[in-house]
Amino acid sequence: MKASYKWLREYVDTDLTPNELDELLTFSGLEIEGVEKVESIPGGLEHVVIAQVLTCENHPDSDHLHITTVDVGGERPLDIVCGAPNVAAGQKVVCATIGTKIYTSETEYYEIKRGKLRGAVSEGMLCAADELQLGSSHDGIMVLPDDAPVGMPAKEYFHLEEDYTLEVAITANRSDATSHIGVARDIVAVLNTRTGADKKILWPEVADLSQARNTTANPISVTVERPDLCPRYTGIVLENVKVADSPEWLQNKLRTIGIRPINNVVDITNFVLMEVGQPMHAFDADKIAGNKVIVKTLPQGTSFVTLDGVERKLDERDLMICNEQEGMCIAGVFGGEKSGITNDTTRMFLESAYFNPMSIRKTSKRHTLKTDASFRYERGCDPNITLWALQRAVKLLQELAGATVASEVIDVYPTPIERAAVDINFNRITRLVGQEIPVDDIRTALLSLDIEIVSETAEGMSLRIPTCKVDVYRECDVVEEIMRIYGYNKIDVDERISSCLSFGQKPNPRRLQNIVSDMLTNNGFSEIMNNSLTKAEYFENNADFDPARSIQILNPLSKELNVMRQTLLYCGMECVVRNLNYKIHDQKLYEFGRTYQKVEGEAAGTAVTDKYEEVQHLSMFMTGNDAAESWRGKPAPVDFYHLKAHVMNILRRMRMNITRMEFVPTTKKYFAEGIDIIFRDSKKELCSFGRLNKETLRRMDCKQDVFYADINWQLLLKSYPSKEVLYAEVAKFPEVRRDLALVLDKSVTFAEIERVAYATEKKLLKRISLFDVYEGKGITEGKKSYAVSFILQDKDKTLNDKQIETVMTKIQKNLESQLNAHIRS
Repeated sequence: MKASYKWLREYVDTDLTPNELDELLTFSGLEIEGVEKVESIPGGLEHVVIAQVLTCENHPDSDHLHITTVDVGGERPLDIVCGAPNVAAGQKVVCATIGTKIYTSETEYYEIKRGKLRGAVSEGMLCAADELQLGSSHDGIMVLPDDAPVGMPAKEYFHLEEDYTLEVAITANRSDATSHIGVARDIVAVLNTRTGADKKILWPEVADLSQARNTTANPISVTVERPDLCPRYTGIVLENVKVADSPEWLQNKLRTIGIRPINNVVDITNFVLMEVGQPMHAFDADKIAGNKVIVKTLPQGTSFVTLDGVERKLDERDLMICNEQEGMCIAGVFGGEKSGITNDTTRMFLESAYFNPMSIRKTSKRHTLKTDASFRYERGCDPNITLWALQRAVKLLQELAGATVASEVIDVYPTPIERAAVDINFNRITRLVGQEIPVDDIRTALLSLDIEIVSETAEGMSLRIPTCKVDVYRECDVVEEIMRIYGYNKIDVDERISSCLSFGQKPNPRRLQNIVSDMLTNNGFSEIMNNSLTKAEYFENNADFDPARSIQILNPLSKELNVMRQTLLYCGMECVVRNLNYKIHDQKLYEFGRTYQKVEGEAAGTAVTDKYEEVQHLSMFMTGNDAAESWRGKPAPVDFYHLKAHVMNILRRMRMNITRMEFVPTTKKYFAEGIDIIFRDSKKELCSFGRLNKETLRRMDCKQDVFYADINWQLLLKSYPSKEVLYAEVAKFPEVRRDLALVLDKSVTFAEIERVAYATEKKLLKRISLFDVYEGKGITEGKKSYAVSFILQDKDKTLNDKQIETVMTKIQKNLESQLNAHIRS
């Protein structure tokens, strides 16, 4: 929220500079994100002065330029070339001297410099009204009255407004600070508590409506059908309203804090909003059908056109301000197109209400409408200030729009909201804070914050909290208020250091994740982090994911973020596609993240945590070329085997026993081709990887092949060997290699060969690799030839031919019996 420095000083008597206020408020828990100088005219007319034209002659080399000498109140007159048709000797004018910045927009400008025009020296510029943004005329230079003082800075002559804005960071618990008076309240409390001052909030004048009577020919009645959503509704009818432009002082106040002036009626409601934090809405009373204001909800799907001209479909839970026939306004969020104030309005109904914060927030999110009113209502406005705000607005409308009160105050408040009662104990405050705070400072802080002290004893106080502080209702909340006003920087910090021994679980999940992250990063991968929320559309009509298992978000920020993700696939693909749109065609990405699903059937327990499943996964994406372009050769595009190599390296680095796993064709429909890795004993799926099919790529609007791997990281950690790695000497005896050319059925995989070989010889067999695959001439149809190498080694002695032959014979026989393999002749 933007707060005006000059505006704040209207409510609190202080000489603090903007930067001093910044420090004071930030150290009292109301963070100021920035202080910015604001001028009603960009540049502030710096270096622009009131001047007098002494001489004016025609330029000898031009038919429209004039050579003038101008007195600017300096040591000598300036020579200025001017092209205005109305320039003449003796005129009082506005002169931009050298160094003046003439703004053509809020950010663009050109600077006045010494130069020559058609050979004549020019040391400044005589200005038209529009050039200095002092008007719209460009017929000629500005000619001022004869009594205009020469040499006076133009910003003084034109009474230029200069102010500072403080960007206040409003957290969810500080609804009381969403106005200038709210911020001023904190300033008063801090100054009174820390400096011993006795300052008060300088409340502005309001209209006395105690004698208001119904004088209108068409009185308006108010009915609140949903008091749970609208606990208080206050309104009044005004007549003889003259809609016009607001006075300059009001327009400047609103512009300073970034609000565009519209007309005096709308500007007054915005002024009161920013002054005291109470949103208001003005209706054209002649457009209220049946002279009835009804606060209710409308049927699901009802069409309603808002002020921005957009037709919106209402939810049955949206609170509406209606007349006898239709809705006029989405309560607390946005006005309607038909019922607003126009230049022809003479009768108006002014609303000042308190709405249920949760209801307003949900409506605002449903329609993606964020307004100044909804910002305050959803945080919780003060229900007991609606009448004061109404009186304040009526006072301004009487002064600035000629309005007359035409009805009694309508105040529907069936169940008044009382101040919260809180007891505080001085000893508990000391225990919470860590040191004793003087009781006098506690008392001053509380009273300055408008917290009523009902009674006080030596042990503590009984308090009544103002209803503007919706987040203060416990003793610890009051202590927080006291601490921030007293000053966190006045709390002593104990110099002692306490520590304790802790023993982490083994294996350490974070350490293992870092190891794999480092390995992937060193291999050219980049880590991504995506939102756990995604759109439900991904899981609809999806053969791999059941939309019924999606966890819906009750109050989604948008339709793009309305469920929790069941997979890392789609969020990762969004990153891939975004990078492709930025012309980044070669990508290697990975993400550690959680997936979320509902647990269905008998597996779902009674506890909330048993109804949902949350699993940690590792995803990998590869697309484009495996390496960057180089003069050494053409880069190869990534393929299935590039991805497989990285997956296998991860499994090896995590000390997985490959022989415990089965490699089977994938069952995932989003793959065009792929492999699932499954534990043989438990049949649990550890990993899936492969090339995404065209349908998935089309759905994500991706125009090049993408290879994707999904590793169940949680299962991988559970399977990590508990036995620690022990040092072993490098073997002193040589390795022996033997090759077999095997003819097998096409359905047999290399993983099955590995499994049989390792099961046959566990001690001497160290490695197996496939170095050639052949199909064609000399090989029977439906068969293939694998050339496989076997590395044997004994760490205690050199292997002899007999031992080697015995091992290889056993392996060969088992391959023949279990896989129907035979040696290629």
